[in-house]
Amino acid sequence: MSFTRSSAAALVLLYPALAQAQSPLNRQVERFVSVNAPVVAITHVRLVDGTGTPAREDQTIVITGAKISAVGKTGQVAIPQGAQVLDRPGHTVIPGIIGLHDHMYYQQVMTYSYPKLFLAAGVTTIRTTGSRDSYQELNLQRQINNGEVAGPEVFTTGPYLQGAGQGVGWMHPLNNPDEARRMVRYWSEEGVNWFKAYNLITRDELGAAIDEAHQHGIKVTGHLCSVTFREAVALGIDNLEHGLTTDAEFRPGKEPDKCPPGSGDTVYASLDIKSPAVQQTIKDMVSHGTAMTSTLAVEELSRPTRVPHDQRVLEALAPPYADQVKRFYDSAQYRNDSVPRASLKKAMEFEREFVKAGGLLGAGSDPCCLSQIAGYGDQRNYELLVEAGFTPEQAVQIMTANGAQILGIADRTGTVTAGKQADLVVLNGNPVSVPGDIKNVTLVFRRGLGYDPAKLTEAIKGQVGLR
Repeated sequence: MSFTRSSAAALVLLYPALAQAQSPLNRQVERFVSVNAPVVAITHVRLVDGTGTPAREDQTIVITGAKISAVGKTGQVAIPQGAQVLDRPGHTVIPGIIGLHDHMYYQQVMTYSYPKLFLAAGVTTIRTTGSRDSYQELNLQRQINNGEVAGPEVFTTGPYLQGAGQGVGWMHPLNNPDEARRMVRYWSEEGVNWFKAYNLITRDELGAAIDEAHQHGIKVTGHLCSVTFREAVALGIDNLEHGLTTDAEFRPGKEPDKCPPGSGDTVYASLDIKSPAVQQTIKDMVSHGTAMTSTLAVEELSRPTRVPHDQRVLEALAPPYADQVKRFYDSAQYRNDSVPRASLKKAMEFEREFVKAGGLLGAGSDPCCLSQIAGYGDQRNYELLVEAGFTPEQAVQIMTANGAQILGIADRTGTVTAGKQADLVVLNGNPVSVPGDIKNVTLVFRRGLGYDPAKLTEAIKGQVGLR
């Protein structure tokens, strides 16, 4: 079906809402857009719609303006006259990935490379989940919303809520509950969307921060250690990051408000996930509606013999960091990481049990370190969730619809459903049967605009770690 300037104009006259798709784009964004039409139909694709139901073959998706207007069997869905038709047999469409633990930094803040890299990998929404510079993130959020920068929708997190002690140097240490309230109050008024508590915070400080945040209509998540999962749940935390290996309650010698030394891998590697203590933690989380974020890809870095060599990472990184990662890849085979590998398997089992009990599991990549960078880590999460025992369709649901539910935006995105925002990823291949095909991104739609991942990726080559 042909698409002309006159047919586009006619469609805009018939449907004024389509004008958004035809409005002038900032040149910095326009150069990455390969599909910008009032109506687009993607035909003959496999669809994994984000609901957890089995994949459907030979589907057509119609995009009208910024929204999905129809989904169904090819030949049974009406394609409007003048629509731009993208015939994609052999391809799979999934919802845009929602990264719930997707920092905007790698060594330093990456406001140039990371937005493009996230989008190129199919990540259309992120929550930064701990910020090194919340003002830069708020500015980036505004620029993306205004169409000035190509990138995912950004949910900005305030500065880390960290307790006193030998923490990370760029985090402000809290000394009491009043300081926690003041910090939360200030950044709530500045416009952040979430807060993240960190591993040295005390129960009193965490409780004060949660209460203050909730008074401002903002939620709190946590990468914890000094406070256990069950303690945080009792205080009303909304989300918990990383899963089992950050829950210190099972580690011997755990003292109140203190983080035990060491990684705890030996404890977790032999932990019985079916035991009453672990099951009670899961029960508490589920009964309080506390979500959990899976970050298997970054946890894999501590099990280096498992980490796959990804040439794309080396190409994206600035040369000094690429050299560092190459050394990491080359030395990985010589590491003795059998105990950490066993603890990762237990973490996977914990996530399965959490979901089985009715828990809400999202996912994020924590693109902070070594080979773990924006977008590619999210794709690796998919492979690891399938390895963990989730079906491919469940893994997609965790990374899309569940993330939307946790962020409170499930009414407008997260599934490929008529009436929702056109945030879609077109993949060459079948990630249901070949999980690695999640990397074969050929087109990414965000709010109805189709972005070219090859152009986005080319623009950031050698830049990650610099800007």
